[in-house]
Formats: sequence, structure tokens, C-alpha cells
Amino acid sequence: MSDTELYWDPLPAVRMSQGTTVPVDGRTSSGLSFRLPPPREYLLGKWEERNWLNVPGPFYGAVTDNCWTGRLVAPAHILYDDEQHSAEFVYRQPRTEAETYKILNAAANDPYAGYACDGDDHWTPQSVRAWWADRRRLVDWIDKAAISRSASERADEREVVAGLNSYRQYIDGELAVHLRAYIFWLDQRRVPLDGEALPDIV
Repeated sequence: MSDTELYWDPLPAVRMSQGTTVPVDGRTSSGLSFRLPPPREYLLGKWEERNWLNVPGPFYGAVTDNCWTGRLVAPAHILYDDEQHSAEFVYRQPRTEAETYKILNAAANDPYAGYACDGDDHWTPQSVRAWWADRRRLVDWIDKAAISRSASERADEREVVAGLNSYRQYIDGELAVHLRAYIFWLDQRRVPLDGEALPDIV
């Protein structure tokens, strides 16, 4: 994907991912790896069970485990929800093949197979706009979770704060443009071209 593209469709990479070698732990240099199984075996999350904290896009977490494994391999994409017993959710959609494999790695390691990538079949321009309009609720949740975890003596709790801050910065920064491009994708089923007007987010 070039720097000028505002949307990248990860689904072709998902379909071709079977057998791709991914690391067991993205934050270590152990060299341990495994091969991704067929996506149909582990992307089994249900739309009606998705966590409201998921950012709009193809990927989302529904009923996942609470073992804090997602950020080990996809810290720029996955966070945990304490209110759902630390269930995992997607706070940043992938924009490259490599990022897609990181989310698939997290999903393949979820024993509940609670991730899914069929968001394009459910999100609509109207529902994306409604999600964005309710972002104050999301920001309040992030701020509360960050304060709670900053006080923890556990290193893994404090590491999650970095992810929460990243989500907050994403909301305050480029997320609106990415969502406008996603609305374009949902409506046109193609990426917007350079200089092409994007739909409004409000």
C-alpha cells in the first residue's frame, strides 16, 4: 500500500494466509513460530457478540479469551476490555499485509476463536457515523482504564496503558479520515483515488 492510499482491504491477505509463518511472541527474540491455520477454523466470532470498543472495519473481537495474549503479537492493533473480563478487541484496523498477519496471529491464538473479519458485511455508512458520534463514551472509557492501570504495580498492566494512549491519539488524530475512507469503501467497494472527495463522517 502506498502512503497516499487511505484504505487498504485486508481480506485478500486473509484468504491467502493459510500456512503463513508467524512468531509465537512478537515481543521476544525466541525464534519460535507457527503456521497460520485456515481462517475458517479460528475466525468464528459473531457480529452480534462483538465488543462495542472495536473500531469500525473488517476485523473485530467478539467473545475472546482473557489471557492477555493479543498484545504479545499485535500491540498496535489489540487492546483488552476489563468490563468484559479483559476480552480482546481491535482498536486499529490493519493497513498492510504484515499488520493483517499480526491480527491473524492474535486471532489464531485465541482459544475461543472469538475474532472475525466479516465487518464489511455488517457495517454501513450510517452505523460507522453513529459509532463516531458516540466517541465521547469511548474516550471516557479509555481515560478511566488508563488511570486505573497506571496505578498498577504490574508491568503488563502498565504496558496496556501505552496501547490505551495509542487508541486515544488515534481518535484525536487520523481515525476520522480513515473512517471516512472506510465509508467510501463500504459505499463503492473500491479504494478512494488521490484527490477524490471522501464522504463526511457526521
